[in-house]
Amino acid sequence: MNQSELRELLSAEGLRLLDSLPTWQSSDEIVRTVAELRKAGHSPGLVAAVLSQSKLRAKATGKFGPFAERMLFTEAGLEQATRLSVAAQHAGRFAKAGVKWVADLGCGIGADALAIAALELNVTAVERDETTAAIAAFNLAPWNNAQVVHGDAESADLTGIDGIYLDPARRDARVRLTNPADWTPSLDFAFGLAERYPTGIKLGPGIDRDLIPHDAEAQWVSVGRDVVELGLWFGAVARPGIRRAALVIGDHGTAELTAAADSEDEAAGELGQYLYEPDGSVIRARLIGDLARQLNGRMLDTSIAYFSADAAVPTPFASCFEIVADFALDKRTLKKELANRKIGTLEIKKRGVDIDPATFRTSLSLKGENSATLILTRVGGKRRALLAQRTTFTETSATTV
Repeated sequence: MNQSELRELLSAEGLRLLDSLPTWQSSDEIVRTVAELRKAGHSPGLVAAVLSQSKLRAKATGKFGPFAERMLFTEAGLEQATRLSVAAQHAGRFAKAGVKWVADLGCGIGADALAIAALELNVTAVERDETTAAIAAFNLAPWNNAQVVHGDAESADLTGIDGIYLDPARRDARVRLTNPADWTPSLDFAFGLAERYPTGIKLGPGIDRDLIPHDAEAQWVSVGRDVVELGLWFGAVARPGIRRAALVIGDHGTAELTAAADSEDEAAGELGQYLYEPDGSVIRARLIGDLARQLNGRMLDTSIAYFSADAAVPTPFASCFEIVADFALDKRTLKKELANRKIGTLEIKKRGVDIDPATFRTSLSLKGENSATLILTRVGGKRRALLAQRTTFTETSATTV
């Protein structure tokens, strides 16, 4: 979004027009909508700005729920914004630690600052991009305990601040930046603040683990089975005795697996009746061994994240599959077996084997009214194809782990 589009959007006419539009459904009727708005006397620039924003609001519902209906976005800002459910977890740490005034350095469109302000903490949100800062100011306008500063995070005035939150920019205009020294602010700057303030740092979940300081609480977060971030927490916003955590947010609410360090691996053993696929946050946090022991499981292979057990126990930390059949990983055998079972819909999962699931599925020439999951992996060092069904638990199932 450029400055002229922003001016059009933030005008009284622009905001009224945006709020008057029906919820964006698809682009099918875009030509008719544009014609109607132009006929009503609105300028081409304004029409383009409000329609683009209407589309972004619809897209943002997945992250912000009903709040999206009264927020403004940029394409990049929405993509990088923290989901409101996760931002609420961040804000809660500062509130529990007794922090009164948080500096959100690199606030983007203001998602984390919004959650902090909603808990009645003071928040100063700093954003170096002028357009994005203006968007954040609009989104935070309902909270008189929030202010937005257009400026650089590394030169922000921290007078009176007693808590820091940072989301370093890891992209420039063209590419993703792989060197932490090139991030804005740099990771070294963020770690320097963590030595002086209760600090939270949002990073990508795939960051090199060697960069994680030994005194940080590292929490990987997944939402709907998608690992969305790694949060590093220092000082009073870090929890005593916890250095590794996997936070899972889903239809069940929130659940967390924590430990003082990476867990020891569980030994490999025989394939049981059930296979568990740990949530990505559990895998990233290296807490698979702890989870396997909780579920009386054993690893299929010491280098693969799947584990097996003899009983199905509902857990938010893993998906469970009942093994229907165990085959050698041979395409001809599988094609024949799947045809005999009339399986026409097949979910393919794989770990520890170099196979492209999409290509492999095509080669099986699937036909039939039944469905199943095919897990391509190694069991005891041997390549196996496990035909399975997802396990569905009822409200009367065993207690969740």
